[in-house]
Amino acid sequence: YSVSSVKMATTKEKLIGNLVPQGDEAPRNKITVIGVGAVGMACAISILMKNLADEFALVDVMEDKLKGEMMDLQHGSLFLRTPKIVADKDYSVTAGSKLVIVTAGARQQEGESRLNLVQRNVNIFKFIIPNVVKYSPNCVILVVSNPVDILTYVAWKLSGFPRHRVIGSGCNLDSARFRYLIGEKLGIHSTSCHAWVIGEHGDSSVPVWSGLNVAGVCLQKLNPDIGTDQDKEHWKKLHKDVVDSAYEVIRLKGYTSWAIGMSVGDMAESIMKNLRRIHPISTMVKGLHGISNEVFLSVPSILGSSGMTDIVKMVLKQEEEAQLVKSAETLWGIQKDLQF
Repeated sequence: YSVSSVKMATTKEKLIGNLVPQGDEAPRNKITVIGVGAVGMACAISILMKNLADEFALVDVMEDKLKGEMMDLQHGSLFLRTPKIVADKDYSVTAGSKLVIVTAGARQQEGESRLNLVQRNVNIFKFIIPNVVKYSPNCVILVVSNPVDILTYVAWKLSGFPRHRVIGSGCNLDSARFRYLIGEKLGIHSTSCHAWVIGEHGDSSVPVWSGLNVAGVCLQKLNPDIGTDQDKEHWKKLHKDVVDSAYEVIRLKGYTSWAIGMSVGDMAESIMKNLRRIHPISTMVKGLHGISNEVFLSVPSILGSSGMTDIVKMVLKQEEEAQLVKSAETLWGIQKDLQF
């Protein structure tokens, strides 16, 4: 033997005796987050801390920020149970995802309504969505970018996916904010306050006062004026605070991130673990509650591994249904003029 042909055993080979050749096994529970801004990274950390994925991918157009965020997360691997964290501006890195979360887009400026962002973000989606579909044709798409209801419709149209596989984060956060405020008012934890905000994620959202209950006790039975202008306890202000809260947080810290990130982590858990929990998420509501156009609004929906499979038929009061229809008309007014 010449000296060069004798291959010295590496430290790894001396340490580990290999039995099965290591193939590149396809991930079974891969999650992708598109957009590494404040919201995308809050979603990322929430998902990683919940151990929901066996591979986690990030995509963005800002390559340095993207690589920095990826490295920063990888350095926390010791504290996580996600074996592979990858990132690239090329969408091939997302291949085989079960869940793709879209947070990319123009950010809401102080005082700007979510609806004003729309055409700027439609143009961004025209690039993102076909790439997502190309590499993960069987995934569930969860849209978080604002205005979330309209962009979920846009993602649905651009993807060609069935409606149950394209959902928006919608009022999952509004309802969480509402329940937090109710809990504060009553001095109990928000998980014990059951209440729903439906409709647009935004200024025309609808609080379902008739369904507000604690331990099965309907608060409207205790206080028939709850949520109305006649109510001496001013419960209606709680919903006003829900609507104003994003604007207030944006005014104070420049953007919202943590609560929406945790909210997305919660939805991701229902999907990845097939929990079939009910979330108020944005879905196509044509034919429901007297809505006649193809708009996406939040209604209580069952979330599992195939996406959003069922809708809960809420029993709404007449004025609540009227508000929902008005919410739908607001969105349709903007949606019908969109340039794809």
